[in-house]
Amino acid sequence: MRKQDVLKLPSMPAVGPSYPAGPYRFVDREFMIISYETDPEIIAEQLPEPLEPLDQALVHYEWIKMPDSTGFGSYTESGMVIPCRFGAEEVNFVTQMYLDDDPPIAAGREIWGFPKKYAHPKLEIVKDTLTGTLEYGGQLVAMGTMGYKHESMAGNGVRTTATLSKTQVNLKVIPGVDGRAEICQLVAYNMTDIVVKGSWVGPGRLHLIPHVNAPVADFPVRKVIGAHHFLADMTLPYGRVLYDYNRDDQFATIQQLSAVG
Repeated sequence: MRKQDVLKLPSMPAVGPSYPAGPYRFVDREFMIISYETDPEIIAEQLPEPLEPLDQALVHYEWIKMPDSTGFGSYTESGMVIPCRFGAEEVNFVTQMYLDDDPPIAAGREIWGFPKKYAHPKLEIVKDTLTGTLEYGGQLVAMGTMGYKHESMAGNGVRTTATLSKTQVNLKVIPGVDGRAEICQLVAYNMTDIVVKGSWVGPGRLHLIPHVNAPVADFPVRKVIGAHHFLADMTLPYGRVLYDYNRDDQFATIQQLSAVG
């Protein structure tokens, strides 16, 4: 295998790569997002600098069913997102993710730094209830419920499109062969080519159970703010580096951006 052939490989192993080259298109991607208030000191503790907490200690708990995903197939995901600030921009920090398919775990961690672990999430309609569950190691660690299509969101999907196109941020840590964090970055990405096919709001509840290897309950539910169910097509492009922890000259620049904001 020649050098140029090696450099063209989308992923490892060289024979039978774990995932193809992107970008990656998702069709009929279904979301249930339950937003709730938690303890502000926990948010401050979990956000890596230079990300900063907002005034409201908010968490979005997500279930996402992806039946048609380029290169990844069909799978379901569950995770937690923290609204926060990078400089003057409000962004979402992805703090935990759990899913049931190997290719998107490998690609997510290696390309964008998604905090993905293997588990068994499920999103389904049970009678009159949209129900999300997450099992890790055979144990239930999260359950979310929402009234099924109680209220259709009016308009042309502008609000839902804005939710999907908001800048998402991951902490990407990949060690080198010496064990140190050879790649240690905040990575950002924005979904593109978004087509909203349906959007509903309604009552929701969320139950989180402590587990050492799936610590979703470390963000206790103090008050449920609302629940959002929607269906959309979108493209996940490659990302960009917001902040490199191995460069000592960046933090002062971020502090300046925050002061300007």
